[in-house]
Amino acid sequence: MMIDRVALITGGGQGIGAATAKRFARAGATVIIADIAEEPADKVVKDIILDNGKGESAVVDVTDKAQVTKLIEGIMAKHNRLDILINNAGITRDGLSLKMKEEDWDRVIEVNLRGTWIPSQAVIRPMRKRKWGRIVNTASVAVLGNIGQANYSASKGAVISLTRTLALELGRSGITVNCVAPGTIMTEMFESVSQEMRNKYIEQIPLRRFGTPEDVAELHLFLCSEAASYITGQTIFVDGGISVGM
Repeated sequence: MMIDRVALITGGGQGIGAATAKRFARAGATVIIADIAEEPADKVVKDIILDNGKGESAVVDVTDKAQVTKLIEGIMAKHNRLDILINNAGITRDGLSLKMKEEDWDRVIEVNLRGTWIPSQAVIRPMRKRKWGRIVNTASVAVLGNIGQANYSASKGAVISLTRTLALELGRSGITVNCVAPGTIMTEMFESVSQEMRNKYIEQIPLRRFGTPEDVAELHLFLCSEAASYITGQTIFVDGGISVGM
């Protein structure tokens, strides 16, 4: 259970972030949804409140240190604690390496890596104060290599390395840091993929189905619970087994 826990979820306005926010709220946590888009985040909060949960939203660019610092200070002023950080915000800008634009490389690295580092650094002091904390970062099965995603794969590989280093640095403070690596998840981003491409994808997945945002949300909940108190520095794939074949 997450009674009295305060959880910050970046990129929580849709997909995995929204499912995780709703799951944490059902478990009793107060959830703060930070998203660069106001309307989707507000809708998730409305859904949480309609389900008798506790939710708040904030418009934040996770790559902007000043904005993130202001958000954390506001959470501490209101709740006097911040127990959980889910670094879920991320983007893709795909293209073959030969033709990839420099700005597409830079933006993906900025959002996916810097956008994980800035919130992580910001929550260390509040978590150390209580000698308890959970940080869960987001990688991807693409870390194993994926054509057309040099920028995305590199950014997510770096997130795994960051996760391992933070786990080493923060363990003595009672803070665990882990990473979730989703495979093909049926989010809004995937809905535009043609049925033909979906059929090709699913043939590569041992479980013969695509994942749901709720599949990832359940792992987030576990990693942030007391049941996972002896797990840190790990990357767990939620991919139906596709990484085994890769």
